[in-house]
Parts: sequence; C-alpha cells; structure tokens
Amino acid sequence: MNIHVIVLAAGQGSRMKSSLPKVLHPIAGRSMLEHVLGASELVLGEGKQAHVVIGHGADKVRERMAHTNVNWVEQTEQLGTGHAVMQAAPACEGADVVLVLYGDVPLIRSSTLKSLVSACDGKNLALLTVELANPSGYGRIVRDGQGAIQAIVEDKDATPEQKAITETNTGIMAIPGSRLQEWLNNLNNDNAQGEFYLTDIVAMAVEEGTAVVNARPGSEMEVQGVNNRAQQAQLERLLQQRNAEQLMNDGVTLLDPARLDIRGQLTCGHDVVIDINCVFEGEVSLGDGVEIGPNCHIKNTVIKAGTVIKANSVLEDAVVGEGCDIGPFARLRPGTRLENKAKIGNFVETKKAHIGLGSKVNHLSYIGDAEVGEGVNIGAGTITCNYDGANKFKTAIADGAFIGSNSALVAPVSIGKDAVIGAGSTVTSDVPDENLGVARGRQRNIPGWKKPVKKS
Repeated sequence: MNIHVIVLAAGQGSRMKSSLPKVLHPIAGRSMLEHVLGASELVLGEGKQAHVVIGHGADKVRERMAHTNVNWVEQTEQLGTGHAVMQAAPACEGADVVLVLYGDVPLIRSSTLKSLVSACDGKNLALLTVELANPSGYGRIVRDGQGAIQAIVEDKDATPEQKAITETNTGIMAIPGSRLQEWLNNLNNDNAQGEFYLTDIVAMAVEEGTAVVNARPGSEMEVQGVNNRAQQAQLERLLQQRNAEQLMNDGVTLLDPARLDIRGQLTCGHDVVIDINCVFEGEVSLGDGVEIGPNCHIKNTVIKAGTVIKANSVLEDAVVGEGCDIGPFARLRPGTRLENKAKIGNFVETKKAHIGLGSKVNHLSYIGDAEVGEGVNIGAGTITCNYDGANKFKTAIADGAFIGSNSALVAPVSIGKDAVIGAGSTVTSDVPDENLGVARGRQRNIPGWKKPVKKS
C-alpha cells in the first residue's frame, strides 16, 4: 500500500510565548516534530519522505530539522487545516492512503497510526477518536442509530444532547488517496474564521456513501497536543514515565522511576541499577551490571559491563571499559576512553585522554590530551599542562609509571615505563624508563624564624 504522510506544522504557537516555532520545542530532548516524524517513519517505511507543512518560523524549522529526510511544503498564509493539506496534496498523487498528523502531538504511537491506516484501507475515511471524561471544547463524534459516524460537531455548535457525547475528534485522520483532491476542492471557508476546515470532508464522505470509520489510541494522552508550557511539562513527564516503565519491563532497576530523565536513547544490559535524578542525553549504552549513582548526567557515552558510576558524575562523549570505578564528582569530557578496571576518582577531570588497563587517577586531577598506559598511578593534584595559550600538546605516560601528588606535566612530554615522578614536581622534559624525575626547588630550613604578628 502506498502511504503518504502530511504533518501540519505551520502554527505559531503564540501561547508558548517564545520566538522558537512551537513544533521545535523539546519533549525528552527531541523536538515535538521529531517525535511525530519518528512515529510516522515506522508507518511510511525507511527512506520515504513525510510532507511537512511549515509557515511561522519556516526557515528556523528547516534549519533545525536539516538532519531529517522530509519534503518541506510552505503555507504562506495560515487559512486552516484544510488549506494546509491543500498545499501538500499535489505531492501525494498516487497515494492509496494519506495520513494527516500534527507536529505538536508528540506522544502519538506508530502502532496507533498503523491501526488507523488499516481502518482506512484505501477506501474508507478513518478518524482517530478518543473518549474523554471531560470533552468540553472538543468536536464530538455524532453517530446514527446503527453506530455509523455521521458528523463531527464542534463544541460551540453542539446541542445539549451532543455535548453529552464523550467520543471526540483528535484531528488525526487517514484519507483515501483517490478521494483527497476532490474533497479538498469542495472545501469552502464560509465560516466566522474564514478558514478551510479539513473536518468538513466527513460530511462529504457521508453524503456520497463513503464509510467513515475510526480507530482509537491506547490512551488519551497519546493524542494530547501542546499549546502552552504547562502542557509541554505534562507531556514531558508522561513520556519519561513511559520510558521508565519500558526500562523496568526490560529488567532495569530504577530506585525511583519518577526521578529519571531520558533525553535521547538509553539501552541497558541485564541487572543495571540507576539511582535517582539521573539524566541520560543522546545515545547512551549501559552494559550488564552497570550501576549509576544519584545525580549523574551521562551524554553520548558507552559504559561497559560491571562499571560503577558514583554520585554526581558527568560523562560526555566517552567510552568506559569493563569494571571501571568512576566518581563521585568525576567529569569525563569528550574524547575520554577508559580501558577495563581503570579508576577515575572524586574531583578528577579528563579530556581526550586514553587511560590504560587498571590505571588510577584517584582525586583532584586534570588529565587532558594524554595517553596513559597500563597500571599507572596518578597522584592527587596532578595536571597535564596541555595548552600554551594557542595550541594543545600531548602527554604520554608509559605502563607502570607513578606520578607523585601535586605534579605538573608540561606537554609535550613523555614519562617512561615504570618511571617515578617525585611529588610536587614540574616536569618539562622527558623522563626515561625506570628513572626518578624530581623537578622542584631545594628545601631550606631557617632556624629561629619569627612568625609575623599583627600590629597593635
């Protein structure tokens, strides 16, 4: 079946009170439009383009969504949903089913859309409807005595009997491609708003004898739109709850599912434990038995089996081997790569650093632009001085080296295998294998020294 998708994303979203077009506002780290396109891609099939109708902030939407494979259609005047679909209809020639979605309804599931397309089947007009305990403000689905859909009546036009109807219109529909253009041609804007309403095609379908059928979402929140910041926050928490439930179904231990944020894609192995207030951003992978302590922020990082990340640690664009011990209060910046059983302790920062098997940087150190071998011990307060104000330089520390506390390694510099650097040294030249490097001023003790005192 040849399916086309039209996503309506031209609205300004004035109630968001933002210069950012509404569909670009994020839910769980991705724009609302990206969520909708992700759901529709599973219906379209890989490689097929959705037609996205844009208007307010069109250039900004194109720029922010340049990574997506879509056909942009511009609606220069916003004259209603029917008018928006008119702009994209020429691109849908030959479609069996045209699926109309909204760019500000981010929680829609692909399974729901597939059900709607099946209900349409290229010959019926299929509406996505939902039962609401309080349907006030929504268009009601009016059915005849046999249960067939006859019309959508807007709330302001409904009779008292119709207002009692709890089945409402979501606006999402699947239209037979063969009927789309004729129905659009017959729309008019003879109403108070002077707009072309897509819902008017329901009456046309009924009049000509085309069956109007429906499908329903798994929950009403799946079709909840975002019009203001409060609704945005509400859907953020709902999606995070959905993510947490999926993780727990997959065997992950969450110490408090309500205090978890996934702003991208998190994949977990067996027996993973995640403590409270953790944020996962971008693509994050946690291997079997990984433990994440409270208040950690992890972005675009791979953490392999058996590693423990202690409280308040920040990892970004890093690869962490098996059985590592990190934190608390550690920061792994982009380009960090830890081999198995490496240890990064409290208040340690790394950047573009390769830390070898079993090596330790236990506390209060900065290791940047460095190649650290196996079994190295780097003492507290050590820094690699990698920047001269204009250029970056590399520090190489060979296997088994011991770097004493409070040392400054001024790059470019190499520390040899099993070499030792005396505490407090400022090392400016290479230290050969199995040598002791000491670079500090000679200590003098002055007897009889009188401490200064305050003047009275």
